[in-house]
Amino acid sequence: MSFQKGLLHETTVSTRPGQQVTYHTTTVAGHKRPHGEPVDGPARIGPIQAEPQRPAQFERPPRFDHHGPPRLQASAIVPDGPSLAASRAASSLPQGSASGSQRPLIDHALQLSHPRYALPEQLVQNFRELGIAEIYPWQKQCLMGPGLLKGEKNLVYSAPTGGGKSLVADIIMLKRVLEDRNAKALLVLPYIALVQEKVRWLRNLVQGISREQAEDGIPASTPGLWRRRADKNNIRVVGFFGGGKIRATWADFDIGVCTFEKANTLINGAMMDASISTLKAVVMDELHMVDDDHRGYLMELMATKLISLEHKVQIVGMSATLSNIGILAKWLNAHTYITTYRPIPLDEFLVYEGNVYPASGTKALLKTATQLNKDDKDISLATQPFQHIQPERVIDPNPSKELQEPVLNAVVALAVETALAGHGALVFCSSRHGCEADARIISRALPDVHKVAHDVAAARLDLLGDLRSLPTDLDPTLEQTIPFGVAFHHAGLTTEERDLIADAYDRGAIKVIAATCSLAAGINLPARRVILHNARMGRDLVGPSMLRQMRGRAGRKGKDEVGEAYLCCRKNDLQDVVGLMDAELPKVTSGLATDKQRIQRALLEIICIRLANSKDAIYEYLASTLLNISGSCPDLTEHVETSLSSLVEMGFITLDRNETYNPTQLGSAIVTSALDPEDGAFVYREIQRALKAFVLDGELHVLYTFTPVHDFSIAINWQIFRRQMESLDESELRVMTLLGLKPSVVNRMAQGAVFREATAEEKELARIYNRFYLALQLRDLCHEMPLHTVARKYEMPRGTIQTLAQTCQGFAAGVIKFCEQMGHGAMAAILDHFSDRLRAGARADLLALARITFIKSRTARVFYDNGFRSVASIANADPRELVPILMQARPNKIRLKSKDEENLEAKLLVKATVITESANRLWQMEMLQELDVE
Repeated sequence: MSFQKGLLHETTVSTRPGQQVTYHTTTVAGHKRPHGEPVDGPARIGPIQAEPQRPAQFERPPRFDHHGPPRLQASAIVPDGPSLAASRAASSLPQGSASGSQRPLIDHALQLSHPRYALPEQLVQNFRELGIAEIYPWQKQCLMGPGLLKGEKNLVYSAPTGGGKSLVADIIMLKRVLEDRNAKALLVLPYIALVQEKVRWLRNLVQGISREQAEDGIPASTPGLWRRRADKNNIRVVGFFGGGKIRATWADFDIGVCTFEKANTLINGAMMDASISTLKAVVMDELHMVDDDHRGYLMELMATKLISLEHKVQIVGMSATLSNIGILAKWLNAHTYITTYRPIPLDEFLVYEGNVYPASGTKALLKTATQLNKDDKDISLATQPFQHIQPERVIDPNPSKELQEPVLNAVVALAVETALAGHGALVFCSSRHGCEADARIISRALPDVHKVAHDVAAARLDLLGDLRSLPTDLDPTLEQTIPFGVAFHHAGLTTEERDLIADAYDRGAIKVIAATCSLAAGINLPARRVILHNARMGRDLVGPSMLRQMRGRAGRKGKDEVGEAYLCCRKNDLQDVVGLMDAELPKVTSGLATDKQRIQRALLEIICIRLANSKDAIYEYLASTLLNISGSCPDLTEHVETSLSSLVEMGFITLDRNETYNPTQLGSAIVTSALDPEDGAFVYREIQRALKAFVLDGELHVLYTFTPVHDFSIAINWQIFRRQMESLDESELRVMTLLGLKPSVVNRMAQGAVFREATAEEKELARIYNRFYLALQLRDLCHEMPLHTVARKYEMPRGTIQTLAQTCQGFAAGVIKFCEQMGHGAMAAILDHFSDRLRAGARADLLALARITFIKSRTARVFYDNGFRSVASIANADPRELVPILMQARPNKIRLKSKDEENLEAKLLVKATVITESANRLWQMEMLQELDVE
């Protein structure tokens, strides 16, 4: 393949003897075909068609200094098989087109302004501005289900990823919030990234809507709707998640967007203080996760409590991967709706030994493979499974040493072909290391960075600049791959890095992202092509639900005309993969059945929130659980009796002479702080020990108290532990001694010994060692050590360190509540102070500055050292005064050209303006508080 100077290139490849095919490709990245423009050639099968060359003048692209490994050339992907021409002709026709010229009937009920939806005019306008002018027929049919729009019936529905399922829930939820001025709604999502994304969406959606405006456009024949008072007109959307900076309460939101944990805690609190009556709707996304081994049971606890309430709370559950929707509907007493509609067609392929087969033929493939084994036991399935099946396309072998392995060669060829055509590709890998390796090798096979359009090259240069400006330093792999439009995305990156990469991909500057499977469900990043490097995520074969989630990222309305999903299969995995591609989705079951400790938590919660206090009431509650309705726990009665006895023995509840269960102070503290009973007992023992001997001439003991008690899946590096132990000061060594940790044990472990965890005492001691090791990392962060430096010090990914810090912030809030509930006010006050330090990542003298937007940790120190030591000093500063300080605060002060320097100063001036505005708001609040005191 040769790349000539300019944008349009011809590539001639051999397909079969005597046959040549010429393809035109372009390196104009980031410019997608306008919607509605006819597509030249095939949309689904064959090489992705390159975008037409634009008649525009391109400047010389910015210069990237590239000193990486030698360039590679991706293999050609050529058509094969007699049916290709027919497939091309068929794929060029619009779906559902007919030979006649009859015009389709117009369905006015697809307009959101239709009276049957009774939506405020401003809300309809906001939907339109966000790209939703009308709804799909399936969405209309779903919303017209019995009693749904009036809030009289619950709903469980299933729709493919990218099929528009969230819109149905948004409409129902907004109607509940708008029809009652005191109404609240909760939207429950599994991941923090989804919570943050949904908060931004909903805030845009309700912008400009006041309760008075909600009355406008509503028919007079609809009495009682949207009768609001003039006060509190704005709809408040607040996000709740672990490590969040906002300490909002039940009274502070109208729509709360929450993780599983936060939603359950909010509902418990509202039931305790009897404010739950204002809750009118709860939406649970990714409902299939109710049987997740780690967190899904919280959804079941939450929903079952809502079902047990005296007042009606409309529950809406949705998912793209529900198989036994009937049992869920029975549990929630809900109307059901199922659709397979996707606005963007999805073509699925299996790639094996350089051949690309349509997924629709996998059943025939499985039949052929089975027949081969039946007819001749000596024929290897791995070598002869496809003799009767014609591939759609063939990926030529690659002469490069690095691309000899067929799966890797296919991944690179498919990704490069997508990028050259100006589309986006997601490559799902089995590990973080695999993501980075794939990003590096794909970038080496893409054209020279000087041959892309100037605006795209400039956008990539800006992305590198933005990443360098973060306090975490620039990842060397990203520095190598981004100039070629390739990046990776996994939990080892910080939240800020992932956000910048996702935004650059969405804008077209990045064309290929190599990601772990968590991206499939964790954030909304559509792609023209989804490429699975293999069928394994880690060591295990990917499940049918996750496979559907990943494939569902291919093709999104407004982004692409078609989606394509390619599963690249290794020889040893062929049988498993063929079965996987046609496998049924697993049945959703109760997560309570997998661990009796979860039944304990369920019982403790309902007793503490006064939902049930007798055995009859307890069994009535349990009768409403998915666990009981699905019949997945035949020994439920035995588990309940054992759990109640254990809760009494641990001192969490009492049983009086009237056979009534009552919570103890300790039990209420555990529920209030959102702990499992077992974890709560451990925290109680640790707090009791700290109250007898708490080290206050240092910070390590406080930070240890903040370290979460649940398993972080972070193995201790004992050699690093020993080095850190040898550098501890007297105060820190005293903490170690009080906790019962011995230097001799650390030394022995560093020499290769194995930590015994056979008994309960040994397991608890192992937990203390692990918490202390993590507390050392928190100590470094609170001493203003940059996050990337801490990551290098402990040989851990930056994103893991950041996640630890964020999780500790959420856990710290729970420990503070625990202490307050137990009457340990002095301990709570000490912990609260250090919680602010942990959030700021700074020493005490910077806490005031760290409240200002964009000023945290190192940046706060630079401001402080330059004389800006109070909120008032920054509030009264001219933003132009702050630009040199922000320049100084950059972690990498590289010399820039004059034009780049000007661009950077312009960006920093915008940032400085936001900083002064934030400081002004805080300063005004401080002055008002002083006036109130006077």
